[in-house]
Formats: sequence, structure tokens, C-alpha cells
Amino acid sequence: MPPVLRTARPEDAATIEEVMRRSVLTHFPAYYDERQTASAARFTARLDPMLVDDGTYLVHEVDGEIVSCGGWSRRAKLFAGPADAEGDDPVRTIDPATEPARIRAMFVREGWARRGLAREILQRSADDAARAGFGSLVLVATLAGVPLYRAFGFAGRETVPIVHPDGVELEGLLMDRAVSG
Repeated sequence: MPPVLRTARPEDAATIEEVMRRSVLTHFPAYYDERQTASAARFTARLDPMLVDDGTYLVHEVDGEIVSCGGWSRRAKLFAGPADAEGDDPVRTIDPATEPARIRAMFVREGWARRGLAREILQRSADDAARAGFGSLVLVATLAGVPLYRAFGFAGRETVPIVHPDGVELEGLLMDRAVSG
């Protein structure tokens, strides 16, 4: 049975966080050391409930099992977890006329990568953001996500630190693109 893309629901939260954690533990070791991967599994693999509440967070489900997740946001927060980038305001609604929509919290469970699931979430997110009046998208990618985002047309702008509450720092890349293209 093919994966079905649907909007995440509040009751999915625990399962989504487990998908996030397993994704980090599977994909991050190729880009980050053991300490960074462990920290990311603890702090990056956390669902922002506002994404679910806003109806902008998506999951792929196969036979009742969530295998990928991600989405977009009309709020100012740039990336997953409790760490905030400079200027983040997790509740401020951004202005589509002057600011880009945020791509947020993209994760694919082990065994489900490279099947087009993340790309489908990105396309749906770009389409939904365009319908909401946004002309561009922005994200902070972990190194594990950079190849996906580049393949989807995002351009890297600058390296940014992702600092977790335990002081562990991951290298991230600020990326952007137009909603179409």
C-alpha cells in the first residue's frame, strides 16, 4: 500500500516525535559526531505543537504507521526543537507580503528515505504557502537535509549554528527559494 499524505493531528504527537528521533539517529551520524547526534535526538527531534494546531504539518502514513513528517509555518520560528535562532519568535505570525514562509521539521524514518516522501511534503508545503500568499520559503537545514533541499531548488545562503540547550552545536545552513520553481 502506498504512503498516504495527510495533515497531522494532535494525537499523532508521540508517534511523530519517535519518527523524528529515529530519523536523527539513522541519518545524522553521516554528518555529525556521536555527541551531536545524541543531542539532536534529544533536542531537535521535538514536535512544535503549533505546527499541528495551525494545520500546516503533514505526515505520510502506511497501514496506520507514520513514516515521514514535515511541513511549513506562517510563524517566525525557523527550526525544530527548543533552540531559537536569533530573531525567532515562535508565536509571531509572519507577513506573507514581506517575509518567507518557513519549512519546518522534515524527518523520514529509516527505511523510507529516497522514496519521494519528503519531496511530496515540500511540494505540498510550497503549494499551501503560495495559496496563503507567500512568495518564498526559508529554512535552516541540518547537514543531513541539505542534499534534499538543494534538489528541491533551495539555495544555501549562510552557515548558521544550531545550539542545543546542552551547549552542543550543530552546523546548519540557512536556505531559501521561491515558492514556485
